[in-house]
Amino acid sequence: MSLHFIKAGLQTSIQDLGRHGLMHQGISNSGAMDSNSIKLANWLVGKPIESPVIEVTLIGPIIRFEGPMTIAICGAQFELYLNGDLVFNDETIQIKKDDVLEFDRIRQGARAYIAFSGDLQLTPILGSCSTHLTAKFGGFNNRQINDKDRLEITSFTLSSNKKIPAINEVTYSGNYLLRCTHSVESEQFSQQQSKQFFSQRYQVTPECNRMGIKLTGKPITFKEKPDITSCGLTQGSIQIPPSGQAIISSVDGQTIGGYPRIANVISADLPILGQLKAGDQLNFTLVTQSLAEKMLAEIQILQNKMTGS
Repeated sequence: MSLHFIKAGLQTSIQDLGRHGLMHQGISNSGAMDSNSIKLANWLVGKPIESPVIEVTLIGPIIRFEGPMTIAICGAQFELYLNGDLVFNDETIQIKKDDVLEFDRIRQGARAYIAFSGDLQLTPILGSCSTHLTAKFGGFNNRQINDKDRLEITSFTLSSNKKIPAINEVTYSGNYLLRCTHSVESEQFSQQQSKQFFSQRYQVTPECNRMGIKLTGKPITFKEKPDITSCGLTQGSIQIPPSGQAIISSVDGQTIGGYPRIANVISADLPILGQLKAGDQLNFTLVTQSLAEKMLAEIQILQNKMTGS
């Protein structure tokens, strides 16, 4: 049985929770840009939270299902139609043979995740089915999904109806406050530079993708270029290049870099990066490491309560 992509959308790809422990070999984590949404979608259809799903970006696909199954869509809010009738995020959707799912206008966020009660027929590479779009490996044929592609699914079953509890629902306003901790080179920035960074509002530029998120604001300038050694970059590292405009490293980003990092987005806020699009507004605020750990623990507790794990 297969999924037939009548239209593939702008950048539709297979993602899971990524490859980990390989950055020292130059291989970035990749995986879903919004890890919370993929976990919720998989929970709805009764799959392990790390199972591969379809990541949809800004313009979604039109998919014909060649057999019955249960699906769920979490993350960005699109106008969704099944055979012309409205369906909704954050709850199970029961699919019959030859049903057609259409993603129409996007209303909130940037990326949605489609999970399936069946098993996508994929070959893991380095322990993951994620598609690294820049390096062109993994996922479906080492690339994003194209018009007329067919994706095979086996072991499909129908899952019981579920809905995400209201406490776990997320909305995407386009205006975000991202919490940060100090980074490796934070001390190389003057008090004035740090104050400027944390007090101003930034705008997301069109150069916003799975490698990195470029921002525009009042440039942070240096009298002398900081002398630093290139070292590892992780998702959420905020670099200040010679242009003075901040760049947030993302899941497919380079594993090593030489621009000074003024801050790191905390782990609890990383999923927000996957929902940013051009024109969105950002502010940053500094928190302690202990508070960052507490915020992550609280999210994990909520997820565990919901899933019963």
